[in-house]
Amino acid sequence: MFTCMYVFAAVSSIVIKNAELQDMDDAYKLNADFDISFNEAIEEAINKGVPLAFLVEFQVVSPKKYWFDDEIVTTSTNYTLSYHALSRQYLVSHNGRQTSYETLGEARQDLMKLENWKVLDKSQIEKGEVYKAALLMRLDQSKLPQALQVEAIGSEHWNLTSQKYEWMLKELNK
Repeated sequence: MFTCMYVFAAVSSIVIKNAELQDMDDAYKLNADFDISFNEAIEEAINKGVPLAFLVEFQVVSPKKYWFDDEIVTTSTNYTLSYHALSRQYLVSHNGRQTSYETLGEARQDLMKLENWKVLDKSQIEKGEVYKAALLMRLDQSKLPQALQVEAIGSEHWNLTSQKYEWMLKELNK
């Protein structure tokens, strides 16, 4: 009798579910929702105290038909997820603000929502122009401890990057 068994390793992933610019007084703020899942190797590293740095990158360009797109703005922000063994708390740090959680799932939920990030001044865009926005989130492997950086090179377990999420901005600065 021949028996075939398949073992599937859980895959880490980041998926951008949606993103939008919100009109504020003199600027636009970005709101986005992510779906983030960690595989066993990444969860184990977090639980052993390895901090994970996530980089969120945003860009607005003015598309040109026969030439390179004009870059209007490119900006980024960092999030750090870590585990503090003494307090048994998961910590999410962003812009000098640190929030603690009892479970990794709760901390992951915090990473999955980006709100009110000022990304674009209204003075940077012109009325009636069409712009293209792009958003990307990834694990910043350069911030991993050096021993893990070596392991992360070419490893599926540590390649945690979203697909680029792109959308057209047509109604800005009416």
